[in-house]
Amino acid sequence: MAIEKYSKAEQGYGEFNGGAIVENKPIGFPQSGGGGSHPYSNLFYWAKADTVNGSTIGEHPHQAFEILSFVLEGDIEHYDNHNNKWFPLSKGDVQVIKSGSGIYHAEKMNPGASIFQIWFNPNIEITLQNKAEYTDYKETDFQNEDKGKYTTKIMLGENAPIQLVSEGVEIQEITANSDFELGLNSDRYHSFYVLSGEGELNGLKIVQDDFIKISDEEKASFTNQSGLRLFYISNPKELTHRTYYQSNMNRYE
Repeated sequence: MAIEKYSKAEQGYGEFNGGAIVENKPIGFPQSGGGGSHPYSNLFYWAKADTVNGSTIGEHPHQAFEILSFVLEGDIEHYDNHNNKWFPLSKGDVQVIKSGSGIYHAEKMNPGASIFQIWFNPNIEITLQNKAEYTDYKETDFQNEDKGKYTTKIMLGENAPIQLVSEGVEIQEITANSDFELGLNSDRYHSFYVLSGEGELNGLKIVQDDFIKISDEEKASFTNQSGLRLFYISNPKELTHRTYYQSNMNRYE
């Protein structure tokens, strides 16, 4: 069984502005050490940020990577130096930064907000030549599909609104209506974050804020014990380019 599980306590930890914003990191930056998983495939960084009273992360640069922010609860605002204005985002919305040759941005989390920020690693030799792009997607842009035993909101993949340069990334949010099963492709990694509820995955107990990475499994069987809701990313095991982590991993070992 190729299943790795990281509880919230086993993930990396970070904070901003004296703890006004706190993060648990299923996948932290390689140089930061701590808990959680190393980067794999084109999935480079994954953090869940929460704030009680609200706070702002000041203007800072990004380059080459594709950076997605998913608003899980509340409201946030994003600023970038290409548009020179703040853009509001609410629960269910997604912001995509294709940082390309370079962009500066800032982010403001309003009281009670919670987000995922997830970085994907495209072919940097190509994206560094591209002009940076910034796009917001509203919750109404995404299609919800009723699969009977579960409902899925498809955000990235074939015919989905969001398209990335990063190869073969698929993202969906799954809400269980009962016990259900997903078929898994063995040539891909399958990553799940438990947004809420509890249950079992192939007999393994899972609870809120658990992060699970699966490889070399043909199926994922979920037992829905109470309100199970999952964030699911699937991406290729093999890419057509070397990633930043692969090119620099000796620096982090």
